[in-house]
Amino acid sequence: MPSLLFEMGAPGRGSRFVADAGGAKKYLPADLLRSELPIPDLAEIEVARHFMDLSGRNFSVDRNFYPLGSCTMKYNPKLNEAAAGFPGFTDLHPFAPDDGAQGALQLLWDMERTLSALFGMAEFSLMPAAGAHGEITAMLMAKKHFAAIGQGSRNVCLVPDTAHGTNPASAAMVGYRVVSIPSTSRGRTDVGALRSRLDGSTAVCMMTNPNTLGLFEDDIIEITQAVHDAGGLMYYDGANANAIVGLTRPGDMGFDLLHLNLHKTFSVPHGGGGPGSGPVGASAALAKYLPKPIVVRAADKSFALDWRRPDSIGPVREFWSHFLAIVRAYAYVIVHGEEGLRRNSLLAVLNANYVRAKIKDMLTVPYDDFCRHEFVCSAETLKKETGVRALDLAKGLLDAGVHAPTMYWPHVVPECLMIEPTETETKETLDAFAETLRALVKQSHDDPASMAELPLHTPVRRVDEAQVGRQANKGIGLRWEPPPNERAR
Repeated sequence: MPSLLFEMGAPGRGSRFVADAGGAKKYLPADLLRSELPIPDLAEIEVARHFMDLSGRNFSVDRNFYPLGSCTMKYNPKLNEAAAGFPGFTDLHPFAPDDGAQGALQLLWDMERTLSALFGMAEFSLMPAAGAHGEITAMLMAKKHFAAIGQGSRNVCLVPDTAHGTNPASAAMVGYRVVSIPSTSRGRTDVGALRSRLDGSTAVCMMTNPNTLGLFEDDIIEITQAVHDAGGLMYYDGANANAIVGLTRPGDMGFDLLHLNLHKTFSVPHGGGGPGSGPVGASAALAKYLPKPIVVRAADKSFALDWRRPDSIGPVREFWSHFLAIVRAYAYVIVHGEEGLRRNSLLAVLNANYVRAKIKDMLTVPYDDFCRHEFVCSAETLKKETGVRALDLAKGLLDAGVHAPTMYWPHVVPECLMIEPTETETKETLDAFAETLRALVKQSHDDPASMAELPLHTPVRRVDEAQVGRQANKGIGLRWEPPPNERAR
């Protein structure tokens, strides 16, 4: 079947509902008008079948296992979707006055306090629209804090070498100089190296715990104390929070600022460009810098948006972020409750350790330690023995109907695959995944050349990724254009 609508149809096949566009000439400038448009002439059934075919090519967690490390691609309960579809939410105008949006404001107020309780923060803002947006919001708050206390010269942000790539980017965007902190042979932050880099220029240390290797930073109290003693702030990247909800709290570890990914930890649909949600939490000393407005409750128990926050960094976007994403997360919290959220974290940890134990005899697990919600393994030995790379294993998994894990990151692990099964997968799914991976490793030894041909059964097979990378700065043509002799004049 043709891939593009432009490759389909035939003259006269479709209906033309706009009989004459001549009237447009009265209202539009001549230089905006075209003598013709390259619109394919299609029957409705062609269009319907084409888009149904495309929808079947999509990879989603509803259809297949999606063990994408560090991204927590877990099942999105359909009850959440139903809640987000309530007309009182979907039809609410963004300029509605406070007294006409009491239900929505109460939901936001409840969600802010729920997150504060779960993560040990004094206050939250739900305004940031995604994780990286939450990061830069927190960095702007840190900058304003140091300026307010007369220490605006602090300009260094410490970032572990296993950090998410957005961490150093967010710090650099607000003007901080990023200093990388190495990991130890145990896969944890090197406390000695961190201490040696602490001085009067230290502003923020950005960390996540458990870290990107899936390991809990067991020296976290020593780390936060050292940074605080140097006058710096601790920032928590919440990308890995699916391992800790109900079990421990960043606020209790000593973090001053944090962001969460509701589109990860709280089961909001994730991927495909959004929408996400990246709420930012703050300690009591820093809460005054949170973006405004903040939802407040009056003595009569009515709700309102409070714009009277003189120390706030100000709004970080228009209106209330991706509001329906927050509704979905709120539904998830209501259904599970405190005990259910804690159980989900325990199951995420259990599933990750189960898969780690199932595959450590076929791929190298460089940190053979009790992991949290995810773990990393390496195909380095396999590559030395057979020439088969982590990329080849990932392509083979796609052929088997399993989304590939995160590849080649963190960079501290060569030929890395980072696997996060989440709590929502069954033992049968995890067993099937391990056996699929085992079969691919065996194929790598038996017939390594065949691995370079995978995948065989996906709509798109291998693309020249190196060529795409080389062309990235030149612009990649992703838009169809008619042949030169057919282009509209």
